[in-house]
Amino acid sequence: MRSKIENKTFDDERALYNLEDYIVVNCNFAGEADGESVLKECRNVDILVCNFSLRYPLWHADKFKLLSSSMDDKTRASLWYSNFGLIEDCKISGVKCLRECSHVNINQCAILSDEFGWKCSDLCITNSQIEAVYCLFESKNVEISNIKMSGKYSFQYMENLHISNSELNTKDAFWHSKNVLVEDSILKGEYLGWFSENVTLINCKIIGTQPLCYCKNLKLINCTMEGADFAFEYSDVDADIKGSIISVKNPKSGKIIADFVDEIIMEDAVVPCSGKVILREEKISA
Repeated sequence: MRSKIENKTFDDERALYNLEDYIVVNCNFAGEADGESVLKECRNVDILVCNFSLRYPLWHADKFKLLSSSMDDKTRASLWYSNFGLIEDCKISGVKCLRECSHVNINQCAILSDEFGWKCSDLCITNSQIEAVYCLFESKNVEISNIKMSGKYSFQYMENLHISNSELNTKDAFWHSKNVLVEDSILKGEYLGWFSENVTLINCKIIGTQPLCYCKNLKLINCTMEGADFAFEYSDVDADIKGSIISVKNPKSGKIIADFVDEIIMEDAVVPCSGKVILREEKISA
C-alpha cells in the first residue's frame, strides 16, 4: 500500500522533492515562502483534490496522476519534462503548461495557458476546453476529441495529429504541420493550414478568409466553407465542397469540386498552376 499525505499546506522550495509511491490528497501548495518545484522528480504519485499556487510545481514527474485539482495563474510552467501521466477534471491557468512531456492523457479539463503543450509527444486530449495563444507548437503524435479551443497560432509545426468532433476558433492553425486528419469539426479562423503537408479534412465546416494555401497533398471530403475567399492558392488539392465558395485563386494542381464558386481567379500566378475548379452540376452533366 502506498503512503499518503493528506490535508497539508506546503510552500517551501522543493517541499515534496523526489516523492515516490505516494498519494497526495487535499493539500495546498501556496504560502509566504513562495517555494518553487514543490513536486519535482516525483514518481508513481497520485495527486487528488489539491490546489497549486507556486511556480514549476510538477517537473520531471514519471507515472503521475493529477485529478480534480487546480493550478492558478501563479503556477507558471507547471508541468515540464514529465511522462506517463493522467490529468483529469482539473482547472489549469498558469502560462506555459505542459512542455516536452510525453504519453500524457488529458480529460475533462479547463485550460487557460498561453504556450500550452509545446514540443510534446504522444498526447491524448478529450472532453476539454483550451484557451492558448500558441497551442501544441512542435508536438507530435497527438489525438484530440471533443474539445473547444480558442487561440491564435495553434497546431503549428506538428506531426501526426488527429482531431475529431471539436470546435476550433484560431487563426494560422496547422501552419507547416504534417500528417493531419480532422473529422466532424468546425474550423474557424484566418489563413487556415498554410504551408501544411498531408492534411485531410472530412465532414468539416471551414470558416474564414484565405484558407488552405501553399499546401501539399491537401484533401477535403464532404466539407463546407463560409467566408472563404482566395482559397487554395498554390495548393496541391483534391477537394469536395458542399455548397459555395466565395473565390478560388490559382490552385497549383488537382481539382476542387463545389456547388458554386462566386469567382475563379486564374491569373498573375508566380508558379505554374494547373488546378481545376469543377461545379458539381457540370460534373453530373459530364
